[in-house]
Order: sequence, then structure tokens, then C-alpha cells
Amino acid sequence: MTVLSLTDGGLETSLIFHQGIDLPLFAAFPLALDDDGRSALRAYWEPYLALARDRGVPFVVDTATWRASPDWVSRLGHAEGFVDEANEAAAGLAWELASGVEEASVNGVVGPRGDGYVVDQVMTAEQSADYHSSQITALSRAGVDRVTAVTLTYPEEAVGFVEAAKAVGVPAVVSFTVETDGRLPSGSALKDAVELVDEATGAAPAGYMVNCAHPSHFETSLPEGKWLSRITGVRANASRMSHAQLDAAEELDAGDPDDLAVRYRDLMRRLPALSLVGGCCGTDHRHIRAISEACLER
Repeated sequence: MTVLSLTDGGLETSLIFHQGIDLPLFAAFPLALDDDGRSALRAYWEPYLALARDRGVPFVVDTATWRASPDWVSRLGHAEGFVDEANEAAAGLAWELASGVEEASVNGVVGPRGDGYVVDQVMTAEQSADYHSSQITALSRAGVDRVTAVTLTYPEEAVGFVEAAKAVGVPAVVSFTVETDGRLPSGSALKDAVELVDEATGAAPAGYMVNCAHPSHFETSLPEGKWLSRITGVRANASRMSHAQLDAAEELDAGDPDDLAVRYRDLMRRLPALSLVGGCCGTDHRHIRAISEACLER
């Protein structure tokens, strides 16, 4: 029987809308570099850590590094070498947080080189491996248990990410995002993207995830087949809005936590290897608690 682990909700949206923190370019990693920022991150994480302790289940602490790759670090005004400092600081804080839960691991978060909602910069697999190598190396050096590329929009970037992780020797998970039709922003079907990456990498990923989409966007786009056993995690949005609508929204749409939890429970029945549940944009500890109540056996 698959052991289910919990993780957090939407870090960046919670920091912006619930804690009133400005995050230029949606980047949270600068918070790990000073005392006030680290205090804000601890405050964000504490309800999740309390839930993990209460439920007595495995818990995954993410590094706040979705934007801590070379292009984004540069756009925020830092030198290229700052990638190491940013990722190592964020990983250090994640390990501190994980120490407060009996059975916790640390996941190194890698984001897309491009926007995350649209395919605005297409790389070959080789270019992707070269681009993501420095961040993956820094996270591996900081001792993370695995790295996960989150909100990827096309499969070639995923292939390169996996190859870069293989070169460093750290387990890798690929998380694709999808539009309201269940397809990646590139137009690829989720099934096709998973199978393409597996074929190109010798099935190297430790698993695949779907994130930054409401379950209603992809729950009807999961055709039967062996590929479903490769889906190991779901981090859904609270809102049913499209990426374009979310990008333009000025208020947070928190959706319906109870309805979201029921949809997670239904996904568990269809995804035999599902082992990690959490949230993405618009979700907070209320959503994760509801999901835990629906999905975890007491």
C-alpha cells in the first residue's frame, strides 16, 4: 500500500495575499537571506508543520527556490554566482523546518526558465540540462533529498532537467502544469509528455506530478494505462480559473476547500502510485487540512 505524504499549499500566493509581502517576479527565495524574511517563511510553514505533527504522517518541506535559477536571479539584480547562495540558504531553512517533524524530508524546488503559465522560451533538452545544472548542483550540495521541477510547460525542458539531476546523482521528480483542457501549455497531452520524458531518459524520474491547475482541469484527461502509475503527486490550485485569468486576478480565489478535498480523494482511486498531496496557487493550510481529512486514514 502506498504511504501518503503531505506537503504545503501555495507558498507565494499565501505570502502575497495573506501575509502582505511583496514578491517581485513571484520570487520567494530572497526571504531566506535575511532575518525578517526567514521569520515570514517560518510563520507560513508553522500551520503545515503542526498539521503534520497532529496527523503523524510523512511530510515534505520544499525549498523556496522556484525562481532561484540563473535567469530569474539575474532579473532580480543579482550576479550569476548568487544562485549558489540563494539555494543553499533556502535549503538550510528547509532543513531547520523539517527538524520539527518526526518523519520529514526536504525537496529542492526548481522552476521553469520561462513564465510557468505560457511557453515563452523553448529550449532543447541539452539547453535545459545546461541551464538547470547550476541550481540542481547547489541544491544537491545543500543535501536535499530530491529535486522537483515544478510548473513545467513542455516536455523538452523536463528531459533536460532530469538529465542534469542524473549527472549530479540526485533523485528527480517532474511536475507539469496543464490548461483547463488538461493539456500542457505547449499543447501536449499529459500522457504523451510523461511517456516522452520516460522514453528520453530511460524512465529516470522518481515520479511525475501535476501542479498549478484545478483538478477539474485534468481529472477527465487521465486515460487508462501504465503511465498512470508514474503519477506520484498532485499539487492543485484552489481556483478553477485558467492561467490567464489567474495572472490577471487582483484578488485571491480560495475556491472551496471541501470540494477540492473530495476531488483529491477521487484522484487517489485513479492514481495507484499517488504518494504526495499538497496545494498550489490559492491554497493554504485550510485546504491541506481538508485534503488530509479526506485522503488519510486515521
